[in-house]
Amino acid sequence: QVQLQESGGGLVQAGGSLRLSCAASGRTFSSYTMGWFRQAPGKAREFVAAIISISWTAYSTYYANSVKGRFTISRDNAKNMVSLQMNSLKPEDTAVYYCALKQGLGQYYTTTSYDSWGQGTQVTVSS
Repeated sequence: QVQLQESGGGLVQAGGSLRLSCAASGRTFSSYTMGWFRQAPGKAREFVAAIISISWTAYSTYYANSVKGRFTISRDNAKNMVSLQMNSLKPEDTAVYYCALKQGLGQYYTTTSYDSWGQGTQVTVSS
């Protein structure tokens, strides 16, 4: 069983930046897909970004249209960590952000494809 712990959330003004981190423990996660999702009050959890390992040093990244060009997902397999750099933040980015790990088949953008989830970290963007 993999445990995931997010950090780095907080309050920021519109146009600002935050960097979220997710530490994985329990087993090596280098071969698994890692994703970031978010959930705003009263809304369903939605896909933000995913990173899929092709090899130890090569990855494919995918983003929701709403964050493309502003957010960057990255991973450090040696440290069992995945990060989400968020720039040009908007009030509509306000949500609880979750880190997730996908071990098996399934689409990288659907919540049901993921096997392990962190507790979430709050990101609030003020206007």
